[in-house]
Amino acid sequence: MTKSRLACSLLTVCLSSLWLPSAVLAADSYRYDTVHSQIVFSIDHDGFSRPLGRLHIAQGSLRFDPNDWTQSSTELDIDMRSLDLGDAAWNEAVCKPSLLDCKTYPTAHFSSASVERKDDTHGVLHGTLLLHGVSRPIDIPFRINRVGKTIYGMHTIAGFSATATLDRTAFGISGFPNAIGHDVAIWLELEGIRDNSTNDKEHP
Repeated sequence: MTKSRLACSLLTVCLSSLWLPSAVLAADSYRYDTVHSQIVFSIDHDGFSRPLGRLHIAQGSLRFDPNDWTQSSTELDIDMRSLDLGDAAWNEAVCKPSLLDCKTYPTAHFSSASVERKDDTHGVLHGTLLLHGVSRPIDIPFRINRVGKTIYGMHTIAGFSATATLDRTAFGISGFPNAIGHDVAIWLELEGIRDNSTNDKEHP
């Protein structure tokens, strides 16, 4: 091999080594804004109604690459003791061992395994939910609402809306089967703040 070819080969290797990390690290890192991110759920109450409840995201992180969704991932912790059904006594009853057992299982955890892209704004998040001490696979259809800076230009935000349905009995939550439905409908409204943002607090 001539010196010129050797130099060219070395240059190619060097350029390749510089390019590969940028491809791997293309996904931006976000942390969930726990003020503007919410989980709402609904379950049948003896056929009379489907009351709504809320849960608080304790913490979570997101990696999102808008050009290659397969490089994206997320995980988050849900504070089960934050349960809010609009009545303190009702909250306490649902948190008892016969249902959620919030004292024994104070946190639920979701971790993604893969992201399936459907079109420019829709996809499905495949992952595992640990709830009530039981892990089960779950699929979460989602929509990307917007990725951009806030009106004040203080943060870069990634915003998503998502839905899911789960069978509570699959997670060992089987109390009051004749009064409370099995299927739980879930809505998630999520905002992630990109990690290189300069301020911790988001403004409306």
